[in-house]
Amino acid sequence: MAMRPEREDTMEILTAEVAVIGAGSAGLSAAYQAAQAGADVLVIDENKRPGGQLFKQIHKFFGSREHHAGTRGYKIGEQLLGQVEHSGARVMLDSLAYGLLPDKSLGVISQGKNYSVHAKKIVIAAGAKENYMAFPGSTLPGVMGAGAAQTMVNINRVLPGKRIIMVGSGNVGLIVSYQLMQAGAEVLGIVEGAPKIGGYGVHAGKIRRAGVPIYLSHTIKRVFGKEEVEGVEIAALDASWNMIPGTEQTFEADTVCLAVGLNPMTELAWMAGCKFDYIPQFGGHVPLHDGNMETTVEGIYVAGDITGVEEASTAMEEGNMAGVAAAEALGYLDAGAALEKKKEIRRRMDMLRSGSFGEGRRKNKEKQLADMEAYRRSQRKEAKVHGE
Repeated sequence: MAMRPEREDTMEILTAEVAVIGAGSAGLSAAYQAAQAGADVLVIDENKRPGGQLFKQIHKFFGSREHHAGTRGYKIGEQLLGQVEHSGARVMLDSLAYGLLPDKSLGVISQGKNYSVHAKKIVIAAGAKENYMAFPGSTLPGVMGAGAAQTMVNINRVLPGKRIIMVGSGNVGLIVSYQLMQAGAEVLGIVEGAPKIGGYGVHAGKIRRAGVPIYLSHTIKRVFGKEEVEGVEIAALDASWNMIPGTEQTFEADTVCLAVGLNPMTELAWMAGCKFDYIPQFGGHVPLHDGNMETTVEGIYVAGDITGVEEASTAMEEGNMAGVAAAEALGYLDAGAALEKKKEIRRRMDMLRSGSFGEGRRKNKEKQLADMEAYRRSQRKEAKVHGE
């Protein structure tokens, strides 16, 4: 069924069987699975180009061959885009989804026009946004998120600064630091508040071999400068995370990059009336969902970082699951075919959530599923009491 535009006063109405919000790794995967099964799919993204974070990732993925080990992120993005284009899914770029109701109608602004998108199924794959960190001088030009610096270097080919301090030693902080050095910047050091590095050893090893010091149990005390960043002062932290007087060190730097975590972009899910869990390890409040990625609002699915911040490979698998589940619910996949696809997707997700780093994510996902089942039991009990 083709997307049909109609005119109603000043708002144009668009219809689709599946509307996917977000054209990143999760959204494109969901769109591909639903469209190739035969559903009419519309993908909406606020950016001018699809692909999300994948096109900023010039490093090679590692892990299993099934999860594109040895392939650079932007190459994976190109492959995924090609699949979506051939699937027949439509993509609306430079388009902001600003509202979502429980009846699965979306408010969208695209190129100055207002649209009301009516869909039978919705997949929210809105991703996550960078956390911020406040300290004296944090509003000076030259203080930015690590993701912003990565966009400047890898997408716009602009160096954000020449002498950089990175805050945060998770995978984002480590990877972006290395990419900044590849682009010609000098990374003076990585500042980490915790007593140990937060990211993978393979990324930390590259940083150490490049001679970049990592200051564990340290934080920024202040950034100084008249109209822009001119220097950074850091200090050591005690076991209670208090600064230790006399441990200050000063660097002549022109840029500070903050890699201090991500926060799921859950606004649309809140508006739609979805129930939430609070899981700090996943970035805060995340929508309750079942094994099909369906939320407490029937027909609304979630995938990717909105369900809890993980990695691009996991986001793609969650998108695959949401797309298959939506196609099955619409009747485009019979129960047997859908079951086989889901079993394979779950197997690959279990692989990603194994090992020392994945174990915590697996337990948190199990908590989400258990909380969702508890919610559904309470709803069934309440309906029984009211004779429904």
